[in-house]
Amino acid sequence: MGALPPLRQTALLLDLDGTLLDIAPTPDAVVVPAELPDVLRALRRLLDDAVAVVTGRPVEMIDRLLGDAVFAVAGEHGGAIRHAPGQPLERPPAPTPPDTLMTEARRLTAAYPGAIFEPKARGFSLHYRAVPTAGEVLHEGLTRLLADSDELELLPGNMIWEVRPRGVDKGTAVVGLMDRAPFRGRLPVFIGDDVTDQDGIAAAATMGGAGLWVPDDFGSAAAVRAWLRGIVENGDWPN
Repeated sequence: MGALPPLRQTALLLDLDGTLLDIAPTPDAVVVPAELPDVLRALRRLLDDAVAVVTGRPVEMIDRLLGDAVFAVAGEHGGAIRHAPGQPLERPPAPTPPDTLMTEARRLTAAYPGAIFEPKARGFSLHYRAVPTAGEVLHEGLTRLLADSDELELLPGNMIWEVRPRGVDKGTAVVGLMDRAPFRGRLPVFIGDDVTDQDGIAAAATMGGAGLWVPDDFGSAAAVRAWLRGIVENGDWPN
């Protein structure tokens, strides 16, 4: 783990699945540890509310899972941002998948029982954790479906394929969050575990902050949670 900015000057930007929460067999099966919301609220108090979740999931789902535990949420890989509790979503200009593509992607998913199609406002995900042998076939099918698209891109994740608009990612989400209070003027520390988090990590580093990669710096989501709890207990970065 590299050098971190002084805690009181930091904005903490956290991925959800695989970072705050353990990976679950399906998106709906994730479990929020009982102490996690209180730890996040304590971090908000330490950082004057500069705590956000940056995720591929819809913002509404994060609010259901975490309630008011974090101040801001960037969902859909930056496709939607709620800058503060109770504020409406803001969506940067971005294309949406045509209905024909969504229909064909659903049909592709249905051919592999156990695979899950997860629609989003400006894209979708195909989860294949329950049928890992289908991963390559799903990738080939999605590649064919997107062959003529200049507006959408396909990205790998943790037993998941993500289709999202080009030009919208977790890096643009970091930039958008850091432009508003209470994040403005602070240095971002982004923590993530997946390929799609690399954009957020790069953006945080470019802005003078730091990015932490769960597989190398922590090893597991449980270790991330313990580290965050250590910040609350110490009032500073854990040793």
